[in-house]
Amino acid sequence: MTAADGKVLFITGAARGIGAETAREAVRRGYRAVLADIDGTGAAALAQKLGEAAFGLALDVRDPAQWQAALDQAWRHFGRVDVLINNAGVVHTGYVLDVSLEQHRHTVEVNYLGNIAGVLAALPRFIAQGHGHLITICSLTTYMPFPSLASYAGTKHALRGFHHSLAWEYRKQPLHFTIVYPPAVETPMLEQEAQDDSAAAAFGEPAITPDVMARAIVGAVAKRPREVTVPAFQGWLLRAFGAFGWIMRIVLADLEKHGRKNLAARRAKARG
Repeated sequence: MTAADGKVLFITGAARGIGAETAREAVRRGYRAVLADIDGTGAAALAQKLGEAAFGLALDVRDPAQWQAALDQAWRHFGRVDVLINNAGVVHTGYVLDVSLEQHRHTVEVNYLGNIAGVLAALPRFIAQGHGHLITICSLTTYMPFPSLASYAGTKHALRGFHHSLAWEYRKQPLHFTIVYPPAVETPMLEQEAQDDSAAAAFGEPAITPDVMARAIVGAVAKRPREVTVPAFQGWLLRAFGAFGWIMRIVLADLEKHGRKNLAARRAKARG
C-alpha cells in the first residue's frame, strides 16, 4: 500500500483546468481518481492517459440523479470513495446588466446548487461507511469580489457560508471538511475572462499555474486543514482587505489599474 493508502478521490470538473491537474497530481502521488465532468469524453480520455488508477465519467453536477449514478459507478469501479473534491464551476463575464438572467442562473446552478447536490449525494454514503472528506474549491473572490464576475463571486460567497455551516453541523461525524481558495489560475476559465475588458481586475496580480493549485489541493487530502488559501500570504491579505468596504474599494481600483496593463500585455504576447 502506498502513502496514499489506496484512497479514492472523486473530482468534479476534471476534464480540464484545475480539476484535470488535480487528477494528474493525485495519481502521481499514488491516489486513485474518479474524473467527473459534463464533458464525459474529455474526462474519459484523460483518465485513459493516467492509467488504471483513474476512471472517467460524465456528470452534470446540476442533476441529482446523475450524481447518484456517478457515485454508484465510482463505487462499482473502485469499491470506495474517500474524498469528494467539488471543483466544477463556470463563469459568465460582464457587468451585471450585460449578463442575461439565464447566464446568472447558470452560474448559480453549477457553482452553488451543483455543489450542494454533490454534498447531498455523497455525505450519506460517507456517514454510512464511517469516513469521508469533503473538499470545496472556492475562490479568493469570496473576499475580493471583482467587477465583471458578480454572479461568480456571489456563488463563492454562498459556498463559503454553506461549507462552514455544513462542517459545523456534522462536526461529530467521522468526517473532514476543507475549503480551498484559489487565486487567478491559468485555465480555460481565465482565458475566457481575458477576452472581456470588464474583467481586468482579475489580472491585477500574476496568475498561478494549475500544477501549483493541484499540489495544494492534493496536499489537503493528507493534511485535512479546515481552510487553504493559495498563495497563503496573498489570501490572508485579501481576506483582511475584503472585510472593510472602504479598503476593498481602494484595492479594487488598484487591481483594475494594474489589471488593464497586464491584460493588454497578455493580449500583445498572445498576438506574438
